[in-house]
Amino acid sequence: MVIGRIHSIETFGAVDGPGVRFVVFFQGCPMRCAYCHNPDTWDPGRGTEMSVDEIYAKFERNREFYEKGGITASGGEPMMQIEFLTALFERFHSEGVHTCLDTSGIMYKFGKHGSDLSTDKQDEYKLSRLMAVTDLVMLDIKRFDREGHKDLTGHYNDGILEFAKYLSDIGKKMWIRFVCVPGVTDDEEELKKYGEFLSTLKTVEALDVLPYHTMGVKKYDALGIPYRLEGLKDASPSYVSARKQIILDALKETRQSQNPK
Repeated sequence: MVIGRIHSIETFGAVDGPGVRFVVFFQGCPMRCAYCHNPDTWDPGRGTEMSVDEIYAKFERNREFYEKGGITASGGEPMMQIEFLTALFERFHSEGVHTCLDTSGIMYKFGKHGSDLSTDKQDEYKLSRLMAVTDLVMLDIKRFDREGHKDLTGHYNDGILEFAKYLSDIGKKMWIRFVCVPGVTDDEEELKKYGEFLSTLKTVEALDVLPYHTMGVKKYDALGIPYRLEGLKDASPSYVSARKQIILDALKETRQSQNPK
């Protein structure tokens, strides 16, 4: 029996994929995003050990509410536990439940130091097996600039961008997520490059630009972890909307220039 380490479960998620979602938050994450609001998910040794059957039983209790929704694996980083994640999705997929993976993509071809790309054939097989039972991927691309991504998260984004291309190439549906942090991730020229990159992906169905918020700051105090963005205020909806438009305009303009009428 494959056992996973789970941080928590949300039974009625409304922002984690289409419809009402049963959201399983996996324990463990190699990223150290400066604005992360769940630093308590970082340590892979914490959390509660659970089996696929235990999780499915919790889902089944309220299954009628998920008819237009499904299950979402979030975190933390679910792909750190790819064998358990795959077993979980295989069970739900076999029951006709829509499966959604919320990931940073950091584990794709993840090298020893998180910056070089591995070509492990076994990892390719594991990923192919997971994708076979994944209906939607919500991919959180933190920044497009390589050095900026390293400063923000502790890792370069080489593998993440490669993962996005991989998903596009295999025809996997994607929702792209991006957190707009004032003075950190909002550079106009970088946002344009972000949009230009997204224009190369064939299966992106949505772009969610999320506002930076400070709701998780108290967790850092409780865990004794310094908060790197101390003093930074929440991003306003209008500010975020304007930055999203920059990305969308660049995406549209790039596609039009590549396919003129």
